[in-house]
Amino acid sequence: MTDNNTDLQTVNVNLPAVGAFTAPMLDALTNALGVRRDVLASDGQIQNAWQNLPQLLNGIPAELRDEGIMRMCVAVATGLFDSAVNYAWNAAIIELREKVRRFGIHIVPQIIDKDFDENKLMNMQDSELLTLCLKLNLISETGYFMLDQCRDIRNNFSAAHPTIGTLDEYEFINFLNRCSRHALSNEQNATAVDIKELMQAINSAVFSEDQLRIWIQRVLDTFDAQRETIIGMLHGIYCDPSKEEHARVNSITICKNFVETFSPEITSMLINQHQRYQAKGEEQRFKASQGFFEHLGALGLLSETERHAMLSAACRNLISVHNGTDNFYNERPFAERLAALSTGHQIPETVRYEFVEAVVRCSVGNQWGTARTADLHYQVIIKGFSPREIQIMLELPNTQSVLANRIRAYQRCRSKFKSLVELLNRDSVPTNVKSAFDQWMGNR
Repeated sequence: MTDNNTDLQTVNVNLPAVGAFTAPMLDALTNALGVRRDVLASDGQIQNAWQNLPQLLNGIPAELRDEGIMRMCVAVATGLFDSAVNYAWNAAIIELREKVRRFGIHIVPQIIDKDFDENKLMNMQDSELLTLCLKLNLISETGYFMLDQCRDIRNNFSAAHPTIGTLDEYEFINFLNRCSRHALSNEQNATAVDIKELMQAINSAVFSEDQLRIWIQRVLDTFDAQRETIIGMLHGIYCDPSKEEHARVNSITICKNFVETFSPEITSMLINQHQRYQAKGEEQRFKASQGFFEHLGALGLLSETERHAMLSAACRNLISVHNGTDNFYNERPFAERLAALSTGHQIPETVRYEFVEAVVRCSVGNQWGTARTADLHYQVIIKGFSPREIQIMLELPNTQSVLANRIRAYQRCRSKFKSLVELLNRDSVPTNVKSAFDQWMGNR
């Protein structure tokens, strides 16, 4: 009697001897059809493959030794290695799909940032399925490489398509070994991140310092392809309007630790996702994506047209608050945002004048003063002015503008403007406004 609790995978496969049966049958069949016997595998090749088959089958979990594997064995017994390869590959693809189902089809869209369901899983090309399994950490980088080679062999040397050559028993054995190890098994990449576990942690609550440190280290230690996938997934979570705020905070916090080392592939992937939101008219996701780049200090990755629009809107909002009531108390967050948008990258020429005028006007203030908490941000921005922005600033007092009128009308505003000029780096002042700079630096 067999113990019901026995692990089926521990039951060794013992195949029956087939040489005495298949050899005469193949001889008789080829003679009957008038075909040379050497168009099929030789008796020695069949026997060699058959002897190695049990060891390979023992590496496949018992529950996966289904009718497809049985048909593969029949094909080996008759020397049809091209058919055996096809049966082995079909079994591998079926199990990879099952791995995706066990992972959770409902989780996949958050990782690939695309719609995904059972129908899409069934219609995926084999190459797409392998890529997805790599992203989900269902196969390792080595497994992906080996299985992708198997895919090429199946497409070119199996009975599934017209072949460009034949396979011998060793090539079949190697093929089955790769499918067994990397698809028909519970292979895990020890250095990779468990995506499902990461998703659960992100969605549970704001990370503690210890949690954050652990997840950052895991993402750092994983392989490049999965790190790219994780960053894309985190971007998708941050932009998802249905996500809780703690999930968005966790996502952006992890990404901040990697922004300085974004590879060209990660950068391209993020920009593609960002532009896809815009192209599809997903306004909420698109605005959130802009915020994602802003929080990372990576607005320079966006197009100049888009940065123009963001900076121009921020300038208009700042001026509106500056001109409103209680502006001394309300300006700071708007000044802070403009500082964040303008830090670390070049200001588009099309918005430079508006940008400089807004910053300098608000920093100079009016006859009653300047918003002190906001002015800290204004001064940081002015200290970082480029030569072109310095030129605009020094030309502003001679224009017909609100700022010029204040400087001409109020001593306090003139004194404040002079103090801002003193923040400028003399070496960055363009020649054509050098005289204006010297005048303001004097006792004017």
